[in-house]
Amino acid sequence: MKKVFLLVACCMLAFGADLVNKLEGANQYQSEIWADNRLANIDRYEDGFGALWTFLQGSHYFSYGAAIAIVALILVFSAHYLAVGPKEFDEESGHVLAFSGAIRLVHLVAAVSWVVLVPTGVVMMWGESFGGGFFVRLMKNMHAVATVLFVISVIPMFCAWAYRMLPRLYDVKWMLIVGGYLSKTKRAIPAGKFNAGQKAWFWVATLGGVVMILTGAAMFFLDFKAPFAEGWGLTQIEVLRLSAITHNILGIGCAMFLLVHIYMAVFAIKGSIHSMINGHKSEEEVYVLHHYWYQELLNKGKIAKSKYENVYPRLA
Repeated sequence: MKKVFLLVACCMLAFGADLVNKLEGANQYQSEIWADNRLANIDRYEDGFGALWTFLQGSHYFSYGAAIAIVALILVFSAHYLAVGPKEFDEESGHVLAFSGAIRLVHLVAAVSWVVLVPTGVVMMWGESFGGGFFVRLMKNMHAVATVLFVISVIPMFCAWAYRMLPRLYDVKWMLIVGGYLSKTKRAIPAGKFNAGQKAWFWVATLGGVVMILTGAAMFFLDFKAPFAEGWGLTQIEVLRLSAITHNILGIGCAMFLLVHIYMAVFAIKGSIHSMINGHKSEEEVYVLHHYWYQELLNKGKIAKSKYENVYPRLA
């Protein structure tokens, strides 16, 4: 199975790289940016997004912003791990099925795409420092292929989880106590199957991801016809400038959310990542970190009363 997966991945990478190169060669000199609208694009530089884009990109605000955000998060994670440490739950007593095989597969595809999109995007931000050339082009091609994977996964993931990701009143309580992650004491936390942090990441990854897809496509297919551009008084290059600004800012935000998501799944909650491998969460973890989901399952008769009701008081 692993060999088949690697073969498919290599074929997709090769196909994507070839497609990128063909499209680049096909549209670069046919784009409205370089053709008849060249003078109009120059005239709009001062009045449009040209000056802002040049300032942000030329002053390296995007690249340094991404670097500072990543370093800051790593420091915060390190401080949290040393001061509070990971939450540990009994993995032996009982388990609750949380995710089906289909959901885990969709999540795997999305996870692989994001793990590729973020570092390749950062490399492109720092392309000049990497010397450009083959390596940066490879990162760009990998970025494009990973985008296809994300497009494939985002629709089924949205359909499967959107309802449960809607905000609830108890999410406010979760945010006020930061999900209990700043305390070493374990107690029942006001959260459903997904907590407020996971919900925030979901909406950023899906709705924000769609914006990233659209703005990335705008920068990739330079000569596409945007139906809204003329109505809003935008030239083709203005669409690209606005897309680049939006893509970079939102990309930094997505990268930060992804790092938090990885830290929580791998380090902050010991064994949590196994739920996306075998589909199960420990009974204690469900009772403590997803207490209202535990109550929902209990009321529907899908699970028996947990022994942890004698350990941690139930929430109203």
